[in-house]
Amino acid sequence: MTIAVIDFETTGLAPNGGGRATGIAAVLVRDGRIVDSFQSLMHSGVRVPYFIEQLTGISNAMLADAPPAAQVMREVALFTRGCPLVAHNAAFDRGFWQAELALAGCEPDAAHQFACTVLLARRLYPEAPNCRLGTLAQFHDLPDMGQAHRALADAQTTAHLLLRMQRDLERRYADELGPCVADHELLAQLQRAGKSALKRCVQDFARRRQLQLSPETA
Repeated sequence: MTIAVIDFETTGLAPNGGGRATGIAAVLVRDGRIVDSFQSLMHSGVRVPYFIEQLTGISNAMLADAPPAAQVMREVALFTRGCPLVAHNAAFDRGFWQAELALAGCEPDAAHQFACTVLLARRLYPEAPNCRLGTLAQFHDLPDMGQAHRALADAQTTAHLLLRMQRDLERRYADELGPCVADHELLAQLQRAGKSALKRCVQDFARRRQLQLSPETA
């Protein structure tokens, strides 16, 4: 299964507050490694506030020459077609993903279900100082992907965090998982589970997966 890790840069905190995307990146993860990536600035006609420009380094002058937001969203929708999605603080990215796709006239893709590495980190790494992306990257000694608060660097860091989570789950719950892997379906279930219920959640997932794969149920 290929998972797409996405990250937006935006002019605000939420699309329903007038925020628009200024950039997006998507990183494809498959079979335990990063296999491809997409990135683009995007011009929506909305001015970037000064403090956002200082945070991200994305200026209004840069966006003036960027491709239209609708074009970029159509391209990234095609790039991620059929892939479940992962983001760090997925509620933020999900809101802009849905809003920008709708403005671009793109039909929703049923595969684009989100898993959140913030929610997963709270359950898997309670000993971490906090669940900020930079903190988790340092905590796990993940590769340095460059400037934070730029979409591609943050998406790549999140992709490395995702791979670490999958490896940790497969080691921690090797007996429960058996031949199963920590795929997106399991991640989506674990992010909603209580900390004390993680093992049972993994067991239930593995049991269902084995039933699905058993030739006797075919």
